[in-house]
Amino acid sequence: MAQDITAAHRTRAVCRAAARFCGLRGWAPVTEMPLPNGRRADILALLPDGGFAVVEVKSCARDFLADAKWPDYRDYCDRLYFAVDLDFPQELIPDEVGLLVADGPDAALLRDAPAHPIAPSRRRALLHRYAVVAAGRLAALQDPAGLAELRAALRVE
Repeated sequence: MAQDITAAHRTRAVCRAAARFCGLRGWAPVTEMPLPNGRRADILALLPDGGFAVVEVKSCARDFLADAKWPDYRDYCDRLYFAVDLDFPQELIPDEVGLLVADGPDAALLRDAPAHPIAPSRRRALLHRYAVVAAGRLAALQDPAGLAELRAALRVE
């Protein structure tokens, strides 16, 4: 149980550092972003050029080795990164993805992700999904009671 708490804490810390990395570069990160294929990206960031980057956060080698789904994210981004902390064995990360390493509240880019542009129609659909999710989360922050009422109403139907 304590080990799970530690892994969860590490994951949150790396995710915060990766989101900060994105923001400092003018990327607009949305965490826990649901994708059309049923997967959920740890971070989907809208890039200044209109492209998308997925940042997959890994808390430890076991977390990485148990995850066979990360290639599924490639269809929904122009660049794919892993974000890990300083203790992570970086040699496990494949060369065909970018690498961010978190150190406290900050993250550094150790390897840029190669570009693999997604189709324009998929980009439009993904941009729409991104906007709806981000706007919904902002609305929920501004009106938590309204969100609770909406969820209750949707459960009744």
